[in-house]
Amino acid sequence: MTSSPGARRARFDHVSLGFDTPGGRLTVIDDVSYDIDEGEFVAVIGPSGCGKTTMLNMLAGFQAPTSGRVLFDGVPVSGPGPERGVIFQEYGVFPWLTVRDNIAFGLRLKANRVPAAERDEICSHYLALMGLSEFADAYPKHLSGGMRQRLAIARAYAVRPRFLLMDEPFGALDAQTRIHMQNLLLHVLAAERKSVMLITHSVEEAVFLASRVVVVTARPARVKDIVEVPFGYPRTEQLRERREFAELRAHVGRLVMDEYKATTPAQSFVPAD
Repeated sequence: MTSSPGARRARFDHVSLGFDTPGGRLTVIDDVSYDIDEGEFVAVIGPSGCGKTTMLNMLAGFQAPTSGRVLFDGVPVSGPGPERGVIFQEYGVFPWLTVRDNIAFGLRLKANRVPAAERDEICSHYLALMGLSEFADAYPKHLSGGMRQRLAIARAYAVRPRFLLMDEPFGALDAQTRIHMQNLLLHVLAAERKSVMLITHSVEEAVFLASRVVVVTARPARVKDIVEVPFGYPRTEQLRERREFAELRAHVGRLVMDEYKATTPAQSFVPAD
């Protein structure tokens, strides 16, 4: 199934998730609804443990809601699929395979298998795009954290998913590498034109990368606000220096901090003497 530009790609339709515990019913997600359109970059942000990753897992097909529907291209999600690529915080690369063989891995599986010549061409393309060509025969243990994350992105992209799901992909990186990876991601997306759902704890990252930011409440997760990001693409580092960027970052930050305060004792926010 294909979608025209601007068409709805993913939808959370009154989605809830709960389960029984010894202490009673625990609701994790409560009546969540929002869409992600073709070519759109949506960041989801909220307090730790609020259910952001659970939403991503539902769209990836790893978990099912207890009520409501999660749709992809208008069809209820019933399990994982090659049209939805997932990138995790823990890099998710195979240590026993070389960089090239990591990228080629999905292209050897039945769902995405291609002839050897095409596989080599795809691998070379992503090695170059991610700046990994000279490390093609190296193993992940010889790569830095940022390079391993570049490899994870390359492997996810190689199977040509129509939608990219990213769960805090840069959270383990140092600040400088994280900024570099954000810029690289925007560069790759400009070339590949994918739809993206990003889970992040960083307000600055959400505002810098996304076209919309979905702010989620503390558990049970509800949509607190959906913030339109007015900055066009391509985006450069100069955007971070603009007054409008700082104002929007502060606005989203207040929305998120309000939810943290709702779940944390007030004294935790009193400065020390």
